[in-house]
Amino acid sequence: MDGMSPDRDPAPVTGLFQSLSNFVATLVAIAHTRLQLLTTELQEEVQQVAQMLIWSFIALFAAMMALFLGALTIIFAFWDTHRILAALLTTFGFLLIAIVGGLVLQRKLAAKPPMLDATLAELAKDRDQLRARL
Repeated sequence: MDGMSPDRDPAPVTGLFQSLSNFVATLVAIAHTRLQLLTTELQEEVQQVAQMLIWSFIALFAAMMALFLGALTIIFAFWDTHRILAALLTTFGFLLIAIVGGLVLQRKLAAKPPMLDATLAELAKDRDQLRARL
């Protein structure tokens, strides 16, 4: 015979498949970990948004009621003398509050970190590590 027996050929193939299997298992483990992080971040984000919406609604409702009743009090106090001026001043006061609130909200939204920032950072690290190994 030519020195190559059929018993020796499967060993390198088996080693290659084992290496490939280990590589795929590692990739799946990395993906699993990242997906767990993603779901955790999404759950935290949803809870934060829900709490913020509820408390925002409560605060806005109470503030609107207080401002409305305050405006009526001012208008009633000046009913006999300057009721139109009192109504205009309270209206412009509300407008000013709305503009300031809108600007603050715009600034807060611009400064908010991107959603899923930690997950994206971990995925970028994984990508860089895989590229370094290849």
